[in-house]
This record gives sequence, C-alpha cells and structure tokens, in this order.
Amino acid sequence: MSKATQILHSIPVDQLTGSISVPVYQTSTFVQEVPGLNKGFDYARSNNPTRMALEDIIAQLEGGHSAYAFATGLAAIDAIVKLLKAGDEIVAVDDIYGGAYRLFTQVYEKLGIKIHFVDTSDATNIIDFITERTKLVWLESPTNPTLKISDIETIANIAHVNGALVVVDNTFASPVAQNPIALGADFVVHSGTKYIAGHSDLVAGIVVAKTKELGEKIKFIQNATGGILGPWDCFLTIRGIETLELRYERISSNALELAQFLKSIPQIDQVYYPGLIDHKNHNIAKKQQNNLFGGIISFTLKVDTVEAAVKVVTSTHYFKLAESLGGAKSLLCHPAQMTHASVPREKRLRSGVQDSLIRLSVGIENVEDLKQDIEQAIAQLKFVNV
Repeated sequence: MSKATQILHSIPVDQLTGSISVPVYQTSTFVQEVPGLNKGFDYARSNNPTRMALEDIIAQLEGGHSAYAFATGLAAIDAIVKLLKAGDEIVAVDDIYGGAYRLFTQVYEKLGIKIHFVDTSDATNIIDFITERTKLVWLESPTNPTLKISDIETIANIAHVNGALVVVDNTFASPVAQNPIALGADFVVHSGTKYIAGHSDLVAGIVVAKTKELGEKIKFIQNATGGILGPWDCFLTIRGIETLELRYERISSNALELAQFLKSIPQIDQVYYPGLIDHKNHNIAKKQQNNLFGGIISFTLKVDTVEAAVKVVTSTHYFKLAESLGGAKSLLCHPAQMTHASVPREKRLRSGVQDSLIRLSVGIENVEDLKQDIEQAIAQLKFVNV
C-alpha cells in the first residue's frame, strides 16, 4: 500500500452513522448504564472518541503500538520525561528545540534529572556520556534549527546495549518521510501543530509508543496529569492529515530548490538543508527520510550580526515573520531572538545557532515567488551599517 493510500484510509468511517468525516464528540462525560459499565468511555480526560480516532491514525502511520494526543508538543515531551525520577540522566541532541531545552534545564534539572547535550550527528559521540543512570537518549532528526541528522538506527543500538530508551522528535520529517520506530526508537514525539495538522490553526502534541508496556505508562501520565488535546483540535488535526503527503511532498520539492538557490547568493554564508549533497549526513538523511527532506532551511549571513538578520526577516513579503513552522504558508524566524531565546548565547553558538542564523519554513507557494522574496530581502542588507 502506498503512503498516500495508507494515510487516507487510516482515517475511519464512523461506524454509527457512516459519516466519511470523523465526528466531533464535544462532550465532557458519558452516560453509564450502571456504575462502571459504559460504552468504552466515561470521562473526556480519560478518553474521547475523536481523540481516540486521531491517536489510532498516528499510531498506524508511525508503526507504533499506540499514540497519545496532548495539548501541545511540549506537553507530549513532558509526559515522556515524567517516566524518569531524580538521579536519572538524559543524553540529548545539542541543537535542540529551545522549548525542550528550557523544560529540561529549568524544570527537570531542578528535580534531579541530569541532561547531557551532545552533537549526535556523529553517533559515537554519545558513548562517553552514557552511564548506568542514562534512561533516555533524546534525538531530533533533523534538528531545530541547524538541520543536523542523526543515524537513528546506530544510536538506538548503542542506547539499547546500555539499557536506555530512545526518543526521536520526528516533527521535521513527519510520518511521510521517516518512521523512527522502524529504525529502533522506543518513542516518537511530534509537535502536531506543524506538518501533521499543517494549517497553522491549532497547537497539538503526540507521543507514539513502540510497545504496549510503554504505551500504558504514557496513557497513565496523560490521564493523571490531564494535558489532553480537545476534540475540536483533534478533528482539525485529522482533517490536516488527509493532505499530509501532498503538502509534505510539495514543501520538500520547494525547499530543495530554494536551498540550492540560496547557495548562489553572495551575502549568504552557510545553508543548512539535509537535501543538499554537501550536507554532512546527506546520505543518512536520504536513507532514513525516504528521499524527502522537508521544508525547513536555515542559513547564516556573511555579516554575522543580529542586526543583519533582523533586516532580512523584516523585509520579506511572502515569508511571514512568526514562531512555528510546517504550515501551508511560508514562515521565517530569527532563532536567536525567537525560538531559541531561552538558550544561553554561548550554548547557542556551540550548537551552531549563530547570531545571523535565519530559519525558513517553506510553504506550498510557487517556488519562484519564494526565491524572489528572499533575494529582495537579502538585498536590503546594503542598508545595514557593518
């Protein structure tokens, strides 16, 4: 079965009415026949038919045992970290999403969980940081925002030999391009806000568990802490999934062409995109991601200053300056002041997030229009004092 067919037909027809669209069960509670006897639902925090449909769809697309929908991507990340206790350790990718960095360092380190940030683009780098206390190896591949690629299968083998579980944030690749569980991951995390929902109209988080045992642990945390995704946002996410492959393929095609174009612009220093053949781990990305490299491009300027980056990001027409990514419309941001502002500058620089780094989220517009937009914005650098 092709991925396009799988995606469309993973969305169920409503058994009660025959509705081709998953119904929105906008209810807080469910009537019971006698105490404890119900139709599979008792209270909407514990379960909801619309949320269950979304969770089943994502579990199927990622090849996991089960999936769980949360109110945000950070709530999904938080649920996994809640599996740990004081004294446990995490080995995490160094170029990590700023929100995850903030959660790890400002919430969980205070509770006694130690985090080691490592450049996982070389799988052997994690070996020196894994101890008997390491419970999770936390990957993003590609990373946010410098698009580093990790060899998931090799790292999973190293982690499992040492008794650690592997988590892969698959937001940038999406289930269309990459299935980390098939490569050895124990958990997959998504910001469903991004490519999965795909229209910049909601926030959502997903955890996919490889096994029943791990799934039951996440389900307990989901119910006990209550950070669930509401039924209307579940419905919108399911609707977005219907066009996921079409959007992701168009976005990937646009991004590859745009990344190649950016390399020809004299004012640009480095272009980060795993689809470029000179990317450090291009061949690994090509193999892991089904030759689809996604819609995120980052680049730095030869004038490596905040002022230069601000001039560019405030001079575009089609690329809108905003947080987030993965929507149908193109966005851009300045990570040093936006998505990664919570990361200390020294740490940002060590992981490759320079002062002038700009992150693009390429949409489904005509790629020639996007090229012209970036080109004219960068031309505005002549008005910046250097």
